Amino acid sequence: MRRCVRQPPRPARLPAGPCAWGGPQRKMAADSEPESEVFEITDFTTASEWERFISKIEEVLNDWKLIGISSGKPLEKGVYTTGVWEEKSDEISFADFKFSVTHHYLVQEPGDRDGREEGVEDALPLPMQDLLCMNNDFPPRAHCLVRWYGLREFVVIAPAANNDAVLSESKCNLLLSSVSIALGNTGCQVPLFVQIHQKWRRMYVGECQGPGVRTDFEMVHLRKVPSQYTHLSGLLDVFKSKIGCPLTPLPPVSMAIRLTYVLQDWQQYFWPQQPPDIDALVGGEVGGLEFGKLPFGACEDPISELHLATTWPHLTEGIIVDNDVYSDLDPIQAPQWSVRVRKADNPQCLLGDFLNEFFKLCRRKESTDEILGRSAFEEDGKEVADITHALSKLTEPAPVPIHKLSVTNMVHSAKKKIRKHRGVDESPLNNEVLNTILLFLFPDAADKLAEGFESRASTSSGSNPPPENEDYNLFSQFKSAPSDSLTYKLALCLCMINFYHGGVKGVAHLWQEFVLEMRYRWENNYLIPGLANGPPDLRCCLLHQKLQMLNCCIERKKARDEGKKGNMSDRSPGGSSGDTGKGADHSGDNLKETDKEVGKSWESWSDSEEEFFECLSDTEDLKGNGQENGKKGGTKEGNKEPVNLKPEGRLHPHGKLTLLHPGEPLYIPITQEPAPMTEDLLEEQSEVLAKLGTSAEGAHLRARMQSACLLSDMESFKAANPGCCLEDFVRWYSPRDYIEEEVVDEKGNVVIKGELSARMKIPSNMWVEAWETAKPVPARRQKRLFDDTREAEKVLHYLAVQKPADLARHLLPCIIHAAVLKVKEEEVLENISSVKKIIKQIISHSSKVLRFPNPEDKKLEEIIAQIMSVEAIIARARSLKAKFGVEKCENEEEKEDLQRFVNCLLEQPEVSVLGAGRGPAGSVIHKLFVNAQRISAVPPLDEELRRSGPSDERRLNAGSVSDFPPPTGREIILRTTVPRPAPYSKPLPQRMYSVLTKEDFRLAGAFSADTTFF
Repeated sequence: MRRCVRQPPRPARLPAGPCAWGGPQRKMAADSEPESEVFEITDFTTASEWERFISKIEEVLNDWKLIGISSGKPLEKGVYTTGVWEEKSDEISFADFKFSVTHHYLVQEPGDRDGREEGVEDALPLPMQDLLCMNNDFPPRAHCLVRWYGLREFVVIAPAANNDAVLSESKCNLLLSSVSIALGNTGCQVPLFVQIHQKWRRMYVGECQGPGVRTDFEMVHLRKVPSQYTHLSGLLDVFKSKIGCPLTPLPPVSMAIRLTYVLQDWQQYFWPQQPPDIDALVGGEVGGLEFGKLPFGACEDPISELHLATTWPHLTEGIIVDNDVYSDLDPIQAPQWSVRVRKADNPQCLLGDFLNEFFKLCRRKESTDEILGRSAFEEDGKEVADITHALSKLTEPAPVPIHKLSVTNMVHSAKKKIRKHRGVDESPLNNEVLNTILLFLFPDAADKLAEGFESRASTSSGSNPPPENEDYNLFSQFKSAPSDSLTYKLALCLCMINFYHGGVKGVAHLWQEFVLEMRYRWENNYLIPGLANGPPDLRCCLLHQKLQMLNCCIERKKARDEGKKGNMSDRSPGGSSGDTGKGADHSGDNLKETDKEVGKSWESWSDSEEEFFECLSDTEDLKGNGQENGKKGGTKEGNKEPVNLKPEGRLHPHGKLTLLHPGEPLYIPITQEPAPMTEDLLEEQSEVLAKLGTSAEGAHLRARMQSACLLSDMESFKAANPGCCLEDFVRWYSPRDYIEEEVVDEKGNVVIKGELSARMKIPSNMWVEAWETAKPVPARRQKRLFDDTREAEKVLHYLAVQKPADLARHLLPCIIHAAVLKVKEEEVLENISSVKKIIKQIISHSSKVLRFPNPEDKKLEEIIAQIMSVEAIIARARSLKAKFGVEKCENEEEKEDLQRFVNCLLEQPEVSVLGAGRGPAGSVIHKLFVNAQRISAVPPLDEELRRSGPSDERRLNAGSVSDFPPPTGREIILRTTVPRPAPYSKPLPQRMYSVLTKEDFRLAGAFSADTTFF
């Protein structure tokens, strides 16, 4: 392929000798033979590595469409801060050395970027115009080249690897020459920079070319500052000598100056967040730290520094004096003030610490017994001594005789087991803390009178209708538990115990107590407080569902036991059945009827201890009737049941329907409620059904397993309605499967005729088979659909084997739920718009992560980090409010201005101070610096005592302290427009930026020259 390489426009800058990166030096092949008669051109040119590198730069510039004349509108004030910056990157290589090419640009309106080819030919390139623009000096958040040169668009070529650096002068010159050639070949007017030296030094050199003009970007970076460059007059001398303007009256130099002062001493303001008082925790004396509430706030000041920037944006040379002897730059007189705050790195916050420590529990692997240190090899004598010691501790002071569900009894059982093999001093939780927690979790246990407890126990499991608000319903999004539930309270208590009272050992101890309390309530028919009535709520976490399941078991057992008592009292002389209605709502009725009706029906079928268990019937007569009915019912669909049976288990008449054949009223039977299920049981059941396969036999078996409730209801219906048929049952149970139509009979009368639906007529379908199998057995004599004894023992076993890590996993959604509610509560007091947005993001993110079982640790950590960031923001807001005295301000208008100023400090990188040093915020900032200066000037007490001299002298020395410390940073921008390099050259922009700090000195210059005749 034939290739033509353009010659560079500046031959002096081309490197001589072999390639600096070790590439082979290519030589042109020359034909030494004389010309032949046939005219033929053969190109033996081979591109060098350097030429390939230049070509790759040109390709990238072409791909990014940076070719041609750049044009755009003058930039508005502050657009570098408020606008959107984007970047594009590509990778190129010089031999085997890789470079990254990055295009940084300010996103502009489409009309501003489409006119690259439409600019005036003699106009200066846009980057050169930006050098003189004063609207965006000192942007608070931008690329360093934007701050130093004021550019809106530029390209940077830097070593791709972080540890690579261009150090030698020859390599720097080679890269700069490559940039120059690429710009000349493509006509690109976007500045190209090359990063040299180590990356931490941020050293760049570059070039910008236009028609007949060129700007060189140069830089100086020093550790030690030369004394002549520490003030304005010295920098002006450097700038003028660098320009080398041939004109005798040098055009005026415009200046922009910024001095930055740092305030680090907040000693005069106490941090408002007091550390928690652990000793007062149990008594609830510390606000926000009692059991049931999460703490909030930073333990240290989240604002470490305040940076005040005083700016003189437009000055002309000669207006002010700033040299090594005297300076006119008084910060109080500066026309512009702006403030930024430096936030403390990861401030310690209480809520964040609680969440992190609780999350660490999820990674523990020990069981409860391992944590509590059970051992079977201890000496008997020591055991006895320990028990005696423990009992003496428990009985001081002597407890008064109270009801058996008292806190003392609850504590005693587990405490005795824990201390059996350990000394009393090793117990993770002391009596006082444990009693407080148990009273908080089980408030009904505080009742000392049996009557009082009975009245509360019957209603403690129920809860008022949940408030219809967004915060309360968060539990369904987080799959946690309602904020007024026992599970939610338990999570908060475990979180508090984990942080303040023994860590994982305290958690294991409290959980053991909790499990023992659950068993005690099951065995003694005491409902668990703080749980809603009804079956397990699948919107809640599995642990909450298990507790609800246990409550269902207690309800059934309690109702059954009360039914027996009621029957015994009916049989005894003078007995009363007034208490039998207590178990009415547990009778298994699936219809919404009054308690009175259900209670009456219960009396007729709770009369023996064996009832409602495995027996299908308890009399030979009933067995015979059932068999006879089965034979008759199996002969033909729709056969009526024998009417000589006595109806049993009736709830009440239907009111509208009558039996088709006898014509008697249809009675609604008492039925068993379907067994409540938790989500793990449902999943287990679905797995069993799925394993049956898709064969006909498997499908049949699956249908029979799913029809247990249907069969029970059919048996109850047959017992309540002797002589009924399948059509009667379908009309009550599934009205849509009984189709009625109007027909004209033989006499011409319109009559209604009904028949079963098509799916009910399928031979040997599940409903027909179940009806033929069903016997007229009332619900009280059927096998229980829900074996509460077995299910309760399964729940108690499940609770007992939970490790602290498993428990933390179950309750983590509740803790996150509580943390979000706490953050929302605190945010309302501060009213910060950015925090509102973050809270919405947290809720959305948590809803997606927590609704699935076993979420990833990484995603949980992200949620916790988001909550911690919100806590830190609110803590910063309160810190700034305290420092600026927002609450103490008496003038309402000034108070609003200060509040607005504080909110802006939280959300913006830098905030302008209205009125500079004379505005409300400016005067507060001035006082902060004055107080800090006075404190720093006062010597320590012992030094004060040693110092000799009259008090007037000391007062004079104190009065000489300046209001502000020496500036931490000095930034100066010098601009002018002069012809270079000759007096008749085109006047072009010249700019130099200087920044001086304690450990850093940098000069960044952009010097333009006319290249038309040079």
